[in-house]
Amino acid sequence: MLRHGLTHAKIWHEVDAKDKVLGKLAQRISIALRGKYKPNYNPAVDFGDYVVVKNARYVAMTGNKETQKEYKWHSGYPGGLKTVKYDKFIEKHPTGPIRKAVWGMLPKNNLRKVLMNRLLIFPDEDHPHKANIFKCHDPADPLYEQTK
Repeated sequence: MLRHGLTHAKIWHEVDAKDKVLGKLAQRISIALRGKYKPNYNPAVDFGDYVVVKNARYVAMTGNKETQKEYKWHSGYPGGLKTVKYDKFIEKHPTGPIRKAVWGMLPKNNLRKVLMNRLLIFPDEDHPHKANIFKCHDPADPLYEQTK
């Protein structure tokens, strides 16, 4: 049960991405970033929370996406299309797939960059925000029982 003060406060969530499916994980992160689970949610107002994602390099993909998925971007010049396969992309940018997936699930308006600034992604277990965490979404973590 949320107390009244917590409906307006920016809560810190910790998510362990190890062996979680990328799309479902990104969808749940975007809901927390926007604050859609709060009773006073309004799409035009920023009620979202902070989300800390750890173990980003170990995120899972379904099917054959690890070998078939491609990331594309264009420089704006003729012939400027660049394409990189998922396995090469995650070697160079271990937090990139989660960042790009969440970016695509957020609303395409001026709040998007503000919300992305509250998404903190770390490729491994260690991060400097352990003291801020209010909700832990990993059942293996001892903090999970305290936040239920």
